[in-house]
Amino acid sequence: DEIRTAHIVAKARLLTAIRERTGLSLSVDSLTIGFARRATPYKRADLVFSDIGRLLDIAKDCGPLQFVFAGKAHPNDYGGKEFIRRIVAIAREIENQVPVVYLENYDLDLGKLLVSGADLWLNTPQRPLEASGTSGMKAAHNGVPSFGTLDGWWVEGHIEGLTGWSIGESGEVPPESMNRQDAAALYEKLGSTIVPLYYQQRERWIDVMRQSIALNASYFNTHRMVQQYVTNAYIT
Repeated sequence: DEIRTAHIVAKARLLTAIRERTGLSLSVDSLTIGFARRATPYKRADLVFSDIGRLLDIAKDCGPLQFVFAGKAHPNDYGGKEFIRRIVAIAREIENQVPVVYLENYDLDLGKLLVSGADLWLNTPQRPLEASGTSGMKAAHNGVPSFGTLDGWWVEGHIEGLTGWSIGESGEVPPESMNRQDAAALYEKLGSTIVPLYYQQRERWIDVMRQSIALNASYFNTHRMVQQYVTNAYIT
């Protein structure tokens, strides 16, 4: 009950900030999927929109979805800027069926709102290019489970259905095949497992939130990082 109550408060803060920044009112009852990190092509921020028709079918048949994106591109990363433009264009296209928000001026304060207020944390990097994926670690500290490709920290932190859910398989495949396979896996798991769990088994969903804190937040933190730097690098 404490986790549920705390998350409702955090989600309300996020939705209030979105309304103040954009004028768009998102529903507190809808599954809210967060994605916030540096905008660059290998992060594949648009993977979830690979098949818009299928995404809309999931939202119609399984339960309402809404997405909150944030993240800046390096000034010289034109591919990253193009990803932002693409998501903004998609948001306009599907706004009446699946609300999509791209928040400007991403900073630490906005990051805090996102990793605590989202219901599910999405991470879709092209394997094996993810350095770590620390936003998912911060989400875990707030009881927000991850849904991501098996790269970076999620290779260690992922326990299927307990701390979150994986997208696709581990290991390297050609990028063109990876995109197709990962998108198919994303839609399959979102529609058959994640959305039904959120709407139909809320107590089980809260249990996944608890396990994210107990298993991931307890281990993937700055204390462990500093300790391992000291023991594995500095004093050896």
